[in-house]
Amino acid sequence: MDNNQANPNRKQPNSKKNKAGRSLSWLYLLITLVFIAALFWPGGFNGSNTAKEINNKEFKKLVLQQDIEKAQWVLKDQKVYIYLKGESIDEKSEYKDFKDNLEGPQYFIAQGDYQVFNDNLNKIIDDEVDELYAKAQSDSTNQVLPSKNDLEESYTFPITEDTSKGYGWDIVLMFLPILLIFLLFFLFSRSLRSGSGGGMFSIGKSKAKLFDEKANLNISFKDVAGLEGAKQEVEEIVDFLKNPKKYTELGGKIPRGALLVGPPGTGKTLLARAVAGEAKVPFFSLSGSDFVEMFVGVGASRVRDLFKTAKEKAPCIIFIDEIDAIGRARGRNAISGANDERENTLNQLLTEMDGFSPNAGVIILAATNRADILDRALLRAGRFDRQIHVELPNLNERKGIFQVHVRNLKLGDDVDLDFFAKQTPGFSGADIANVCNEAALIAARHSKKFIGKEDFLAAIDRIIGGLERRSSIISPQEKRIIAFHESGHATVSWMLEHAAPLLKVTIVPRGKALGAAWYLPEERQLTTYDQMFDELCSLLGGRASEEVNFGKVSTGALNDLERVTKMAYAMVVYYGLNPKIGNISYYDSTGQNEYSFNRPYSEKTAEEIDIQVHQLVESAYSKAKEILTANKDKLTQLAQLLIEREVIFAEDLERIYGRRPFAQETEAIEDKDSTDNTSAATAALPESEKPAANTEENQNHA
Repeated sequence: MDNNQANPNRKQPNSKKNKAGRSLSWLYLLITLVFIAALFWPGGFNGSNTAKEINNKEFKKLVLQQDIEKAQWVLKDQKVYIYLKGESIDEKSEYKDFKDNLEGPQYFIAQGDYQVFNDNLNKIIDDEVDELYAKAQSDSTNQVLPSKNDLEESYTFPITEDTSKGYGWDIVLMFLPILLIFLLFFLFSRSLRSGSGGGMFSIGKSKAKLFDEKANLNISFKDVAGLEGAKQEVEEIVDFLKNPKKYTELGGKIPRGALLVGPPGTGKTLLARAVAGEAKVPFFSLSGSDFVEMFVGVGASRVRDLFKTAKEKAPCIIFIDEIDAIGRARGRNAISGANDERENTLNQLLTEMDGFSPNAGVIILAATNRADILDRALLRAGRFDRQIHVELPNLNERKGIFQVHVRNLKLGDDVDLDFFAKQTPGFSGADIANVCNEAALIAARHSKKFIGKEDFLAAIDRIIGGLERRSSIISPQEKRIIAFHESGHATVSWMLEHAAPLLKVTIVPRGKALGAAWYLPEERQLTTYDQMFDELCSLLGGRASEEVNFGKVSTGALNDLERVTKMAYAMVVYYGLNPKIGNISYYDSTGQNEYSFNRPYSEKTAEEIDIQVHQLVESAYSKAKEILTANKDKLTQLAQLLIEREVIFAEDLERIYGRRPFAQETEAIEDKDSTDNTSAATAALPESEKPAANTEENQNHA
């Protein structure tokens, strides 16, 4: 069976056409360059142009040296072309430049009248002959000279005349290269438009990629694990496009647009690709940066061209990824007038989405992780009717994501996806995909036939803490300090009720960290003061252990102190968890004051905030030291075990300290009804203020 008949949707003809267009473009360009080079090359299309112009004085010298073989007077050129003797070119160094041009002509004199030229030549010869005879008569040696006729013949040379006045061929040769250049330039530009998107003539055209029913998009909603709420929202849009009467009979209208909002790696673009595969309508995909260009007015022109094309193919969907590249709020620039072109592009986008002219049948789907900086006019109903939040996956959703990404992997019998889902709190879909890929690479590196549990755990450790650096040179004293530091973290978290359960502690350097402790934070939606305070104590346990055991501290707690400071500041300023400051939050969730240089509180309040943050951190530090002082013997035992093994687990702590002194499981509580694995308070923080909860790093920044 013929391949084209077996699969009529194949796009080989179009691809061959594009390749042919691109190859012809290079051919046209090559021919154009050849003609330009031939036009400007010395001599061009007329070999006589290689002759060098001389004056009468230089011509007289050539005549007297008897180097001229012949001459030709050309009426239409108004020139006399001079041909030198071959032996003169070979013997005299002054003619070395003409050794490649023996056929000639080598020189020319600008002379429009042949008779004038002939009279000048005869005068030169006569004067030379007379001078020779006059000199001979004055010489006493009685030198015998040849006759004047013989002397004149030695200086003379044949001269031909070309009196033709036909300029037709010269005109053809003059204008033919120009016409060929314009023809090739036209063909070259047309091939660019057909083969590679239009070239310089389509700079104002949209760069959106069109996916229609002929495109082989194999991604569907089955390939998107988790995101059940988000999938339900977009599935309704797809169902509307497939069965519009189901909604229009009741008076409903199709949504104008939907905005996917969420942290990086949560699957916003993947969800849009699934919509493209399911909708079976024309789907235009592009990025917000595709509208940005160095030329003025290009962005707005591309927006107009995009919607013009979309209206012709309606009903259709336009997907704009990273829309914050052009959707940033207007009038919030640090330098006034610095982004007029971007604002003009946004104004055109707003007009096209919901302007005076109707825009029926075109649905806008956009994605961003910075919804707080978008212009309010862009977010209003009528443009983006729905904001679909795509959050980090919870426990059950992480399991589903693992199931999607391990479908093509060869797994061992000891692989438990439920266990891996519990080990990866706070991981996004992209992180989980990376875990599966790293596990496969690790198993292949060790020449295994199947991917086992250890490979997945090693991949998780590598992604969280970085690659192991066992070659790092660490002195015994530094290793002892690191061991007590990490043991301090483990001890304080073991003794506090609301601290995250410990999984593993290591003093093997990973990435920039000299040691790390892995915890399994509880997946909750609300966080209390006691829970955050215990977490502060756990973070300060490493530095407190150094002071309790060595009487001094090191620079290894830099990462801990940074996280402690951010968390304490958030408790006082954002969450209203300080009795002195009161139930006040200075957090701006709208992002309107991003470029503001003014704080929302007075100098007196700022001083009080600094005092309360300092007191909160010091009280947590004091509590950590109390716990470590009371358990100093067990702390030393744990540190010695860590120095010997380099890696210890929760079972080792339970063997030394016994079970935790309160009724709380060390495993994460599986909550099938949970839809978010982070607390509402932490989710409200900006990205730079969110405390990491899955690792404790001991960094050396001496």
